[in-house]
Amino acid sequence: MNLYLGIDFGTSGARGIVIDEEASSIQAEVRYPFQDSGDAVTPSFWQEALFALVELIPEELRREIKAIAINGTSSTVLLVDAAGNPVDAPLLYNDARGSLVIEDLRSIAPPNHTVLSATSSLAKLMWMRQLPTFSEARYFLHQADWLAFLLHGYLGISDYHNALKLGYDVEELKYPEWLELLQIPIQLPKVLPPGTPIAELHPEIADKFGLRNDCLVCAGTTDSIAAFLASGAKLPGEAVTSLGSTLVLKLLNRTRVEDVRYGIYSHRLGNLWLTGGASNTGGAVLKQFFTSAELASLSCEIDPSKASELDYYPLLKAGDRFPINDPNLPPRLEPRPDHPVEFLHGLLESITRIEARGYELLQQMGADKVSRVYTAGGGAANHIWTAIRARNLQVPVVASVYTEAAYGTALLAMRGVKKGHGDGCVVGKCSKILGITNCTNDL
Repeated sequence: MNLYLGIDFGTSGARGIVIDEEASSIQAEVRYPFQDSGDAVTPSFWQEALFALVELIPEELRREIKAIAINGTSSTVLLVDAAGNPVDAPLLYNDARGSLVIEDLRSIAPPNHTVLSATSSLAKLMWMRQLPTFSEARYFLHQADWLAFLLHGYLGISDYHNALKLGYDVEELKYPEWLELLQIPIQLPKVLPPGTPIAELHPEIADKFGLRNDCLVCAGTTDSIAAFLASGAKLPGEAVTSLGSTLVLKLLNRTRVEDVRYGIYSHRLGNLWLTGGASNTGGAVLKQFFTSAELASLSCEIDPSKASELDYYPLLKAGDRFPINDPNLPPRLEPRPDHPVEFLHGLLESITRIEARGYELLQQMGADKVSRVYTAGGGAANHIWTAIRARNLQVPVVASVYTEAAYGTALLAMRGVKKGHGDGCVVGKCSKILGITNCTNDL
């Protein structure tokens, strides 16, 4: 029996899901929560979480895993040396220090390009060039790239979902000529289609965890795209809202729509496009004021058929990416009523208005009309919030078939292996083309 493991690295923890070849049932589901927000910025903790997840999978299932894929948060990036060791702290998905180099980028990148955002991977890389440790760096990687490296041992490989905000041209499938003008002195990742088998597990890893020696590690994706893959959405006009720590919208679309002024970008998904954006509002703001138990109990006291008159812009700190792309946008959380039910109602309603505004903006920019919205993430379980959202969005709002991004990543691994008929991997076949010659045993 062949099984497939998908691993999801989000902002609140890591998750793993094992599926069979039919993807009809989950064989195992494991979790490794981050106890502290600082855990999310520590590569050593990512490594600990990765191997702890693998170890939590029952031994009898580990022996049957044919392929593994990993997703990470979009534009969470780090610099590593020639052995793959981080040379400085990573920058997370919402880190806006890249705003300091946007004008330099604007003089080189095409107008309204995805990279012209304070939180883009390329803006972060340009900011990192000023670090004293930059001279030690040899590779620039995304979170998912580095975690996969820990499994297969090859540096400098990414996928075109993660590489989009680095400036990679997902239509031409190459880095554009204008990017070369930046004269970046370190190695940018070689970019593969998501799900492509890269290499077999490093033998030491396979032996240590009782995994198959021929287990393949596949190119990954981002957490929000993995959530879309898990949702069951398949047709243009179908969308997925991920209600996790942040709010992420993805709309399956026939055409590519991009405009950095509004934080809108499109990922390639087969012959279609996955258009959307990510806001810094979401569940993390709710958790600042309420426990999980309070969210559940107080929600039940809300009448979802009535709109709250409170008008907030819920953020943990200044700055948003979509539908308003402004690194200095201030949070708006006043006035705060005495009754917690009213306050929660106002927060849920306000986050929903941001979601509705996002979908309206996508359609104004030329995306397909929204016909149905699937919901993933922790917020999908809140039925009152779902009813509020259905009233605002005025389309059917349903729970995703599977709500965990790890499930979508497991699907990616399965489809990637089946597409290649399981007959090999990139490193084995195309290392000369990709220039991948740096396998390391220093894990």
